[in-house]
Amino acid sequence: MSETPLRIAYITAGAGGMYCGSCLHDNTLARALRRRGHDVALIPTYTPIRTDETDGSIDQVFYGAVNVYLEQKSALFRHTPWLVDRLLNGPRLLSWIARRGSTIDPAELGDLTLSVLEGEQGRQRKELEKLVAWLETDFRPDIVHITNSMLVGLARRIKQRLGVPVLCSLQGEDLFLESLAEPFRRRVHDKLIERVRDADGLVVNSDYYGRAMTEYLRLPPGRLHLVRLGLNLDGHGAAPPPADDAPFTIGYMARQCPEKGLHLLVEAFRRLAEASEPGALRLRVAGYLGPRDEPYVEEIRRQVRGWGLDGAVEFLGEVDRAGKIALLQSLHVLSVPTIYREPKGLFVLEALANAVPVVVPSHGAFPELIEATGGGVLVEPESADALATGLLELRDDPGRRGELGRHGQRRVRERFSDEAEARAMLDVYAGVADACTSGGVSG
Repeated sequence: MSETPLRIAYITAGAGGMYCGSCLHDNTLARALRRRGHDVALIPTYTPIRTDETDGSIDQVFYGAVNVYLEQKSALFRHTPWLVDRLLNGPRLLSWIARRGSTIDPAELGDLTLSVLEGEQGRQRKELEKLVAWLETDFRPDIVHITNSMLVGLARRIKQRLGVPVLCSLQGEDLFLESLAEPFRRRVHDKLIERVRDADGLVVNSDYYGRAMTEYLRLPPGRLHLVRLGLNLDGHGAAPPPADDAPFTIGYMARQCPEKGLHLLVEAFRRLAEASEPGALRLRVAGYLGPRDEPYVEEIRRQVRGWGLDGAVEFLGEVDRAGKIALLQSLHVLSVPTIYREPKGLFVLEALANAVPVVVPSHGAFPELIEATGGGVLVEPESADALATGLLELRDDPGRRGELGRHGQRRVRERFSDEAEARAMLDVYAGVADACTSGGVSG
């Protein structure tokens, strides 16, 4: 398959103004596929994507957030001319609405989510027809890959009109789905179970998530394809690690929110600091902070000040690619002690690419990542005590810490590059296309 150039429509979901792990991953993979000679249209939906690498997406947004919202709320906008809709898809307007949307409780989005999943039967069917028309007349793909399961409602109509295989990635959207209020949570779940069957193949990035989604979506055996995450390794690992006699520096690099467990890490840091000499420890926190989570982080910062540790804890906010790599290369260890069961764990690979070992909870995708890379320590989930113990073990054993980092870095370069992921994805495309051509049921 990789020897025959393909035209691949890769449909991703923009995350407003924030760096989103799924957007970063989708952009990296699309660019890697292009380097192998394939024509890839990375198609944003809702908002433009934001990535810390060269943006490989097309300069047009489908299912623009403004139009999607207005069509949900008013029948008038379901019949406006497409030219009017294009005016509402302006990047500045979409960026503004995305910032406003980040303050909306996900529980309030149940009716809109259900409607988008209903595809050609939903209130946004005009948006679906615009996308299908563009695919049919402007791009003419050989295969369509939808990378967010909340958009799998597009699959049925795309297959009807284009007659090409359609795949869908499952990347953790169930966390959003479970935040919806009833009765929409149940209704959206039921609709997702129905609509994923329209896809010719489903892609996951971890064994754990494959098992979880097989149960959650009531899938028959063999429906899922496992494709491990891949990184663009350019720039990673170029700097020497921090000196062992420097303050022991722990890092956090993820969205600042309760689900990612920042409060657990800060509590574990406090316990380590109480048993250490002043100035011997440092915690560096980086990641997107949305309006909904500002009170959560402000409470954490208030606690840090109350403990007298504000000089030892640094809040960096969002960082670009250069800032991310510089942060990682300043660390002795990274820890993101998620409360929920992480389906991917991209930040683990990013840390290990810079020879920085990780301390993470023993749930979700983390156990298989640690087994595959040998680059970290697993601890009991949701336990600040266990987390502090794991961090202390690596602080007090620099030899083991260095070996974990070096081993993990080697494994990431061998097994988790963007080139390796592109090859694996092309194998999946080939298998799905063959199954569709032969008239069989794709896995």
